[in-house]
Amino acid sequence: MIVTPTYWDDACRHLSKRDRVMKKLIPRFGEGRLESRGDAFTTLARSIVGQQISVKAAQSVWDRFAALLPQPSTHLRPAAVMRLEVDVMRAAGLSGRKVEYLRDLAQHFDSGAVHVQQWHDMDDEAIIEELVAIRGIGRWTAEMFLIFHLMRPNVLPLDDVGLLKGISLNYFSGEPVSRAEAREVGDAWAPYRSVATWYLWRSLDPLPVAY
Repeated sequence: MIVTPTYWDDACRHLSKRDRVMKKLIPRFGEGRLESRGDAFTTLARSIVGQQISVKAAQSVWDRFAALLPQPSTHLRPAAVMRLEVDVMRAAGLSGRKVEYLRDLAQHFDSGAVHVQQWHDMDDEAIIEELVAIRGIGRWTAEMFLIFHLMRPNVLPLDDVGLLKGISLNYFSGEPVSRAEAREVGDAWAPYRSVATWYLWRSLDPLPVAY
């Protein structure tokens, strides 16, 4: 099931009023909007599998890995991942390190070390803190998860190369931008910084990304 944010239209109106670049960008992408699919564990597992390899290679490894499990590939169960033999996971194309990361992720979910049911009521930083305690998940991955899975409206992922490039091209005529400059531009987008980020990504690649 694909879900889209209820706040999207309000965000677009707000950004178009506040920001001259957004006023031009938003109409270019018509009805396009952020989409969330799958479940939390599977989304994070996919992000680990996809680290440092091409999208095509990641899909191929993911398909082989998911085929080892009885559940549909959109809803893997942590306990089932924990039962897989290391050699079997390696044979699906996963590096030793990614096998460790996936097992650690599964353990965090299975043991209740991450409070999935409470995330709805927790602020962004508290969720990031829980996620980065899992091996193989850094701040950038946690922020992508907040945007694409939890659909939090006000995330500004300053470690994201695409965001910095989008700000550079759309606000600074292609000149390189520092994180401080990017933060300053992003402050004007609050409380909808995730939405503005999504439109800047679209300005570089019109095809929407979904995690």
